[in-house]
Amino acid sequence: MIRLAKQYGRYGYRKVGELLEVEGWRANHKKVERLWREEGLQLPQRHKKRKRLYHHDASVIRLRPKYQNHIWSIDFVHDRLSNGRSYKMLTVLDEYTREALCVSVAAKMGSAEVLEALYPLLLERGRPDYIRSDNGPEFAAAPFQDWLSRVGIQPIRIYPGSPWENGYNERFNGTLRREVLNAEWFATTRQAQVVINTWLRQYNHVRPHHALGMRPPVPETLLEKPQISGPD
Repeated sequence: MIRLAKQYGRYGYRKVGELLEVEGWRANHKKVERLWREEGLQLPQRHKKRKRLYHHDASVIRLRPKYQNHIWSIDFVHDRLSNGRSYKMLTVLDEYTREALCVSVAAKMGSAEVLEALYPLLLERGRPDYIRSDNGPEFAAAPFQDWLSRVGIQPIRIYPGSPWENGYNERFNGTLRREVLNAEWFATTRQAQVVINTWLRQYNHVRPHHALGMRPPVPETLLEKPQISGPD
């Protein structure tokens, strides 16, 4: 348990408990929680949740994802290199599967660079019905909006000043910052991209997600080798 807590520094006892089961250990969550507390492995308390925007009929404004490729959400994360220079990361998430499709790192990134990051995703995974974003100039730019219209993707623009309406991506961005950006110090954007790509595979294939029943978005499976029967 301590080894897993060191390896995945921002995981709580529930996620570590799931990883213990994957490794073959058998311990219920109460025992894992007790040992977790005895070893002083508790995580800091989360901030108070923000209220969401509602219509007058009490329905939530945000469109909910119903299937894979229904809604992708995109957003930017900002950070600085060890020399103090700033850089940006475009994060792309499938809201239904919770899979992080892309984290593209660059010193500067406008609408053209956003399109360059999205092109290969559409070729590999197909076209989403919607793309949800904030009202940043990169996403509001005419070339980007025209491209969405040409390929048949409907834009969803969140209400200004309400980042929680893009909650799936905001949660992912927070995890990226806690588990990578606050723990690593990068000298170049290339170094940042390599480290983030490694973490991204772990996030998609290993990290348990509460919303998915404590399973990763793309679980790794071990396929048994087919048995070859001998001659009769």
